Amino acid sequence: MKLTVIYDNKAKDGLESGWGFACIVETSKNKVLFDTGWDGHVLLKNMEKLSIDPESIDTLVLSHQHWDHIGGVTTFLNRNQYADIYVPQTFSANLKKEMISRGKRGLHEINGPQNICKGIYTTGELGDSIKEQSLVVDSGKGLYIITGCAHPGLGPIIKAATAYGTVSGIFGGLHGSQEYGLFGNMHIIGAGHCTAHMKRIRELYPESFVEIFAGYIKEL
Repeated sequence: MKLTVIYDNKAKDGLESGWGFACIVETSKNKVLFDTGWDGHVLLKNMEKLSIDPESIDTLVLSHQHWDHIGGVTTFLNRNQYADIYVPQTFSANLKKEMISRGKRGLHEINGPQNICKGIYTTGELGDSIKEQSLVVDSGKGLYIITGCAHPGLGPIIKAATAYGTVSGIFGGLHGSQEYGLFGNMHIIGAGHCTAHMKRIRELYPESFVEIFAGYIKEL
């Protein structure tokens, strides 16, 4: 399994940055795009520079309907109309209609936890005011959570993930979370995008903390 960050507030040399988040989880059988960032043209440019063919992606998962996570959907679907699309059930009807009109493989509305493809699961939509789903990736040697913004809070997200096994790490946007003790047993804390307290997390967990960016690659 391989995780590649495609879109983030920061980027390595040669790639473009932008407010938002997107990453690809690649297994021996699937390529899953999680979120699309705000600007679809930046998303596709970064894919090209990373030698990733948009048409090779078979699954698109959207964490929540904030613009910085779904802004690139239309641009992506103009290049790939055959990806299965997974969205929280509470997505607006207009957004779902737009995606259905552009996609040819179908739209899956997520409520509770479920398997998306081999080794990759969703927590189901969590949260009160902002509904959001996270990915759970089973590496065979522990689980890794991938979050868009972690609006529901780390507690509910980790609780949902542990239904599939032991959590070894987390990647993505962690927003304003100060639930620092929940990182204690994680081998890697990959924080990016909207994470407000990177400095504090780094101070508490210097050996496991890493700041992610567009172009960051991790073999799981």
